Amino acid sequence: MQEIIIIKIGGNSIDDVHALSNFLEDFSNITLSKILIHGGGKMATELAQKLNIETKQIDGRRITDEATLGVVTMVYAGLINKKIVAQLQKNNCNALGLTGADANSILAHKRINQEIDYGFVGDIDAINVEFLQSILDKNITPVFAPITHDKNGILLNTNADTIASEMAIAFSKMYKVTFVYCFDKKGLLLDINNNESVIQHIKTSEIEQLKQKQIITHGMLPKIDNIIHALKNGVEKVILCNVQDVLSILNGNSIFGTTFTI
Repeated sequence: MQEIIIIKIGGNSIDDVHALSNFLEDFSNITLSKILIHGGGKMATELAQKLNIETKQIDGRRITDEATLGVVTMVYAGLINKKIVAQLQKNNCNALGLTGADANSILAHKRINQEIDYGFVGDIDAINVEFLQSILDKNITPVFAPITHDKNGILLNTNADTIASEMAIAFSKMYKVTFVYCFDKKGLLLDINNNESVIQHIKTSEIEQLKQKQIITHGMLPKIDNIIHALKNGVEKVILCNVQDVLSILNGNSIFGTTFTI
């Protein structure tokens, strides 16, 4: 079975120029087929503030009205995506920046919720694996911004963790998937104020207790929910780690990050 590495980066790793540069150099040195999905929420929030556009979030998820959709599209699909692609090209990784609208890569629908109007937030319906395979076969690395579409001309803001999870699930049907979530912490922490308190391994059955103890809370909730979703739908394991530890983990060093399994 072919192998593929799917990595999602976000949080401070996007804002820290030095950390991002080092990660992209490491990512470029991965010889297996690979896909990168990135977020960029802080930069979008900062731009929205400059434009006097209010940012609203519920349980770590952004409410996206029409003005906010314009901001996140400019930041995610424009500035951040193309800066990442340019740096990968510098490192001799032939990358292609994409949104879900490009080549109908990620089809979504506007979220329907009876209690909360999330605005132009998308929930994923399908991943165009056939197209992505075709470019991977040409040794081109897809780099996805978290913008999808509904095939009716509407762009949708979709959580990058969700895109990564659905991407891993889609590829797990025909590939051996190594699925890595990168962010600014070293892994899932017992104490949010102690970056050394990493839980090295956890099963999905243990997660609810950590939620009840408020160890998993706020912005970590959607990330953990997406990890559980991936594990319950064909992905064997998910690794949550800091961007600086990716190569060590891929080289088999299990002391880094948190490994999630069923």
